[in-house]
Amino acid sequence: MINVSDSALSQLQELVRAESQPVGLRVFVQPGGCSGFSYGMGLDENPPRQDDEIVEVGELKVYVDAFSAQYLEGAEIDYVDQLMGGGFTINNPNAVKTCGCGHSFQTADGSGEARACGH
Repeated sequence: MINVSDSALSQLQELVRAESQPVGLRVFVQPGGCSGFSYGMGLDENPPRQDDEIVEVGELKVYVDAFSAQYLEGAEIDYVDQLMGGGFTINNPNAVKTCGCGHSFQTADGSGEARACGH
């Protein structure tokens, strides 16, 4: 469903260890962004939802809701360590167009509603 690079896994494991209670990584897609959809992810201390797909990578649990799963099939979470602009990124084979900011994308069917960057 979704993959996590070794670089991203290392960074995520550090973040999870710093938490006082067990957490998973929630990865999602939402309408918006300058190309139609935008990515989101964050640590989630809640148990997975009934419709979540759960991917286990080592001790890390990744939660993806049913809506987002259709757009993230085969995607990879990566961590890029650069002097300027480093951080987590998603390499998505389902994206036919991405924004220069790297946080939004468009699919072949043109789903989603494009908005200005930063909104």
